[in-house]
Amino acid sequence: MAASSNSSLSGSSVSSDPEDYQPPIWKSYLYQLQQEAPRPKRITCPQEMESRPKYYGREFHGMIPREYADELLAGAEGAYLIRESQRQPGTHTLALRFGHQTLNYRLFYDGKHFVGEKRFESVHDLVTDALITLYIETKAAEYIAKMTTNPIYEHLGYTSLLKDKMVHRLSRGRTEPRRVTFQRDERISSPLVRRSALKDTQEKQCSYEKIHNFKVHTFRGPHWCEYCANFMWGLIAQGVRCSDCGLNVHKQCSKLVPSDCQPDLRRIKKVFSCDLTTLVKAHNTTRPMVVDMCIQEIELRGMKSEGLYRVSGFSEHIEDVRLSFDRDGEKADISASAYADINIIAGALKLYLRDLPIPVITFDLYSKFIQAAKLPHAESRLEGIHESLLQLPPAHYETLRYLMAHLKRVTLFEKDNLMNSENLGIVFGPTLMQPPELNALTTLNDMRQQKLVVQLMIEHEDVLF
Repeated sequence: MAASSNSSLSGSSVSSDPEDYQPPIWKSYLYQLQQEAPRPKRITCPQEMESRPKYYGREFHGMIPREYADELLAGAEGAYLIRESQRQPGTHTLALRFGHQTLNYRLFYDGKHFVGEKRFESVHDLVTDALITLYIETKAAEYIAKMTTNPIYEHLGYTSLLKDKMVHRLSRGRTEPRRVTFQRDERISSPLVRRSALKDTQEKQCSYEKIHNFKVHTFRGPHWCEYCANFMWGLIAQGVRCSDCGLNVHKQCSKLVPSDCQPDLRRIKKVFSCDLTTLVKAHNTTRPMVVDMCIQEIELRGMKSEGLYRVSGFSEHIEDVRLSFDRDGEKADISASAYADINIIAGALKLYLRDLPIPVITFDLYSKFIQAAKLPHAESRLEGIHESLLQLPPAHYETLRYLMAHLKRVTLFEKDNLMNSENLGIVFGPTLMQPPELNALTTLNDMRQQKLVVQLMIEHEDVLF
């Protein structure tokens, strides 16, 4: 087997200190094999076929026997034709010569041509890609099986670089709104809950892992995998790209990449309806800046507003706030001069939380919280909610912790705003918790537990977080 040779081509999406950065050495063996792959040779039919579908050309030979197709293709590596099946009239077969034998594939068309997952604009492109894949997988099967064993991913410093950034960010932190002093609620405060809360909160705030959001991608021009450093072969859909950070890897390598995605702000098109962890990592914050900014504004001028969070602001003004965040990010103006009615800001916060693709209390943990709320004893309910909280992704946990501390402060002004923990639970239960399957009956049946979960988190915020 040929040895891997060095190449100066690079395409790494990771940025580091210019003085420390060393360009990766890309392995060009698979690129060389692609260049050697047989080229397509269309075998045309000598006469016009009346039964030829409009999306095929002269490579269509009609209903001919498999043996005759084999004769037409014999001796020409890369030769191909299309025939109609004799066993199943109306279905079509791609006959392709490779490795001194004829390979037959069921051929489909739905606006594009395909025999597997990949879809092509033309049969010629489909055959080109097939020949490249067959050639490389035949010549380099052993190499491909071993190519992920010595990845460049760690050598490039992805993991350590991102970890250092995260530790620095979390140690820096963000300024929280002014806190109102209040007496701790000692009604239910088991030593286990307190001890566990103190022990685990610190750990929760140090690990904002995020898996990559890989999607199949077609690369124009030569591209190399940023995990194993090998060429990504094929004509289209050669690999996958993380739509959040831009990492380019083979599909098989994507299963080995650590969960250390660092989203690039240039790739985040909006703030609302963006995955919570993706947003906080892209903006280098511990929580979504929407949550921070709205809560700070509400605590500045709205804590005594009657019906806070219950009274709705004008929907068109709330939509303006949403567009402002999507357009301007943390520079969005939500001050009193822009929106005098504090209910608009409160409504925008609720809309942001409601529109998250994965709710603050995640789909995976929804049933755990509901079951905890159904426990008969008050202390066991708190224990169950606490255990469920500790299983939340760190960004979700931190967002919920910050929000509950704010809502606890809202209840301190109940005399003015008429919003106690139960009222806030009714408002925020369906906002923070949504069942995995959109079922109206399930949602209706769980409303009491949704309210209770939020109510208990507000009342015992100092114990649970």
